[in-house]
Amino acid sequence: MGLPGLQRVDHIGFTVPDLQQAHEWLVDILGCEYMYKLGPFRHEDSDWMAEHLAVHPRAVMEELHFFRLGGQAIFEVFQYAAPDQVTAVPRNSDVGGHHVALYVDDMDAAVDFLKGRGVTVLGEPTASRSASEGQRWVYFLAPWGMQFELVSYPGGKAYDHHPERFD
Repeated sequence: MGLPGLQRVDHIGFTVPDLQQAHEWLVDILGCEYMYKLGPFRHEDSDWMAEHLAVHPRAVMEELHFFRLGGQAIFEVFQYAAPDQVTAVPRNSDVGGHHVALYVDDMDAAVDFLKGRGVTVLGEPTASRSASEGQRWVYFLAPWGMQFELVSYPGGKAYDHHPERFD
């Protein structure tokens, strides 16, 4: 059954070391629409931050910005200061590793755009196999090291055409 009343993903939140840098990159490179900002948030006399956000009790959420991407996806982007803050970016193979995948109509044009703006693209677009045949993908990095992915499957994936073959 799953979670009662669940409708959709509302937003994706992530922490960056420099909100101004992230703001410029998200708007200028990804084409996000900046929405608004909040903060700072701190709780110097309680454990509220630990109880509600699982961060150090003296962590300060210095500011957070909201961005809309493609008219639907929302990014909630945080900048924290915390006594125990870890600044290493997790890899996909690390527990908690992650990436954000973005669909594009024209993989080659998107990769050329990123490279032309000095964005680190990891390798060349790869053609998927099996249930994902028909898809191409490539990873790229935000300036703070977070992994993003471009995906494109304009003709659909093999699964879309023959789901009975992939159960």
